Amino acid sequence: MGHVQTAAETTTRLRPVRDSRPVPRPAQPPVAAPAAAYPYDAWALGAEAPAETTTRLRPVRDRKPGRVVAAAVCGVLALGLVGFAVTGAVLAGSGAGEPDEPAGYTPARALWHNAPVDTLFPRTLPGPSAGPGGSARTWTRIVVAPDAPCTPATLPQGLHTALKSVGCERVLRATYTDATSSHVTTVALVFTHADPATMRTLGSRAADEPAPALSGPGTVAARFGDRQRASWWRHVLPDLPVVVTAVSGFADGRAVTEPEPADRAMTPKRTTPVAQAGLGHEAKGVGEAVERALRKTVAATLKEDQE
Repeated sequence: MGHVQTAAETTTRLRPVRDSRPVPRPAQPPVAAPAAAYPYDAWALGAEAPAETTTRLRPVRDRKPGRVVAAAVCGVLALGLVGFAVTGAVLAGSGAGEPDEPAGYTPARALWHNAPVDTLFPRTLPGPSAGPGGSARTWTRIVVAPDAPCTPATLPQGLHTALKSVGCERVLRATYTDATSSHVTTVALVFTHADPATMRTLGSRAADEPAPALSGPGTVAARFGDRQRASWWRHVLPDLPVVVTAVSGFADGRAVTEPEPADRAMTPKRTTPVAQAGLGHEAKGVGEAVERALRKTVAATLKEDQE
């Protein structure tokens, strides 16, 4: 009897037959012509920078608050030191500060015993426009006192107190009268031990008061005392160790109940007896004239030292 193949056997014995037909290949894109050369820009093309390479990266440590605060404090201190240095350099370069010692400062300190009296207190003082309305004045020296120590008898109380802490050398005084012999004015040169910085601030630390009067027996200033003081003027020199004071009054000995500083007595249209008599102009005029003589003496001393 012949062997009949079953369906199962047919399946297991069959082998896949390869398709002999050619398989179509996908079309190749046309090859583009080489592009023109251009500069290579790694950043523009997104190339990896060396710092971005994974193998070179290191783990970042967590920042500690204490170190951050310390770093911030150091930065602030450094900025502060730089700021101070820059400020000092600017001030030094701009000349905003005063010089340590102005010319003639030290020589002026010794003029109270080196300069002749006629140099510091000339016998005649000109005041071309020192009177009321700019009128001319001339004053004649009638009394000169020997140099004296710095005491309340020679200095205003406020100035005497202020000079205790810095030192006061000597006080030179003289009294002048005007051409009509109706007014008298005592002027003083106060020589101090103060340094330039102290002299620039001394005026604000010493009360502005009338200085003691210097009378002269047998002169028109015979009755010139403290009760006769009518107006006063004071100048603390910022560039010399000297204070100039001046106080004026009537030559006839009349007492003045309300003395006035020169600047107030010189106010236009002021009607007080002191202002009307021009005693503010007298005090300031004599004081400024003696200051000019002092500066002239200092200049002459410097010139001699340079020769």
